Amino acid sequence: MEDLSQAVSLGTSIMAVEYDGGVVMGADSRTTTGSYIANRVTNKITPIYDNIYCCRSGSAADTQAISDYVRYYLQLHQSELGEEPEVKTAAQLFQLLCYGNKNNLQAGIICAGWDQHNGGSVYNIPLGGSLVRQPFAIGGSGSTYIYGYCDATYKIGMTKEECKEFTKNSLALAMARDGSSGGVIRLVTIDKSGVEREMIPGNKLPKFYDGR
Repeated sequence: MEDLSQAVSLGTSIMAVEYDGGVVMGADSRTTTGSYIANRVTNKITPIYDNIYCCRSGSAADTQAISDYVRYYLQLHQSELGEEPEVKTAAQLFQLLCYGNKNNLQAGIICAGWDQHNGGSVYNIPLGGSLVRQPFAIGGSGSTYIYGYCDATYKIGMTKEECKEFTKNSLALAMARDGSSGGVIRLVTIDKSGVEREMIPGNKLPKFYDGR
């Protein structure tokens, strides 16, 4: 019962990758309270605007609240400008909230999407509230197991399908090693034509050596 009294945590594996013309985002689906799995099929890839999404890791309550604030501010921003907001603007709003409240929040965010000025872009806002644009970003407790794989596998100029395969394999490896990650893999692909969602169930995940 002690586990049930702990905060709900997205002990997590999240990822986003840029390709020419868009981005691929991915996440596992396990939510935990201590060692108890509270939800096996959480959706950690949250829409912020039509063409801008974020992957959430850390405290479920903190990241949901921050996402709601950013979504609200972007709607106001769009009303003032009269055009679609940029991914960079959403990422800077996330940073403003995360850094300004860094002593009270446990939130790691990857903000990614497509806009008419910059195309596809990925921004990483880790714990503490820094902001870095990267060609690919990984986060959450499972990410510590796959830094070497990602560095060795990523290539500049990968196609959309190569990025999806890279994301699936990376997350499957993280989920196999990290006890706080698991469930299904959710993928979101965003480009000029819109948003495409995909779910890979647990029995269809890529298979790798598991010690047997």
